[in-house]
Amino acid sequence: MLQAVQAELRDLRESGSGGVGSADHKGETDDAEAEQEESTEWQYPPFLFLLEGEQRDAELRLLAEWVEGVLVPGCLGEASAESRWCHLWIEHWDAVGVLHAMWLAWQELTDPATCGYTGPSVWYRDHYRPHIADLRGPGGPFAGCTKGEHRTGHRLPGRVPSAWCTTEDDS
Repeated sequence: MLQAVQAELRDLRESGSGGVGSADHKGETDDAEAEQEESTEWQYPPFLFLLEGEQRDAELRLLAEWVEGVLVPGCLGEASAESRWCHLWIEHWDAVGVLHAMWLAWQELTDPATCGYTGPSVWYRDHYRPHIADLRGPGGPFAGCTKGEHRTGHRLPGRVPSAWCTTEDDS
């Protein structure tokens, strides 16, 4: 679609200010765009909660490699009462979702081809700092964990009435 827009702009510049010729070209561009959209099926981002089976397992393994190999040794300081971290983070499903979102942003923002050389700074400002503060803070998923104790159930809500759940689901 970007190429079609660029071609249309090029044609407009060459022809002056978009007279009769540009209307004809626009019709051709619309046809080409429609064909391209039909041939390209939309795919959702690979967010962990949308994946299933082997695909989710593979994504979890890659996430674990990033958390344990990059995030923990390179970004996290020592855990403390004010800034907790759980070595069994993968058992805290709400933390896993946040960490996966951070990792997706990391992948995009550390690639100079997609974001230039300021991407890591943007990642720290917009993704790392707010998410880590929430994860490690007093109300975060690791709040019940200490160096000697691990608890996953402390943040899990009970069943909440919802339009997604029916009485048949309760049985």
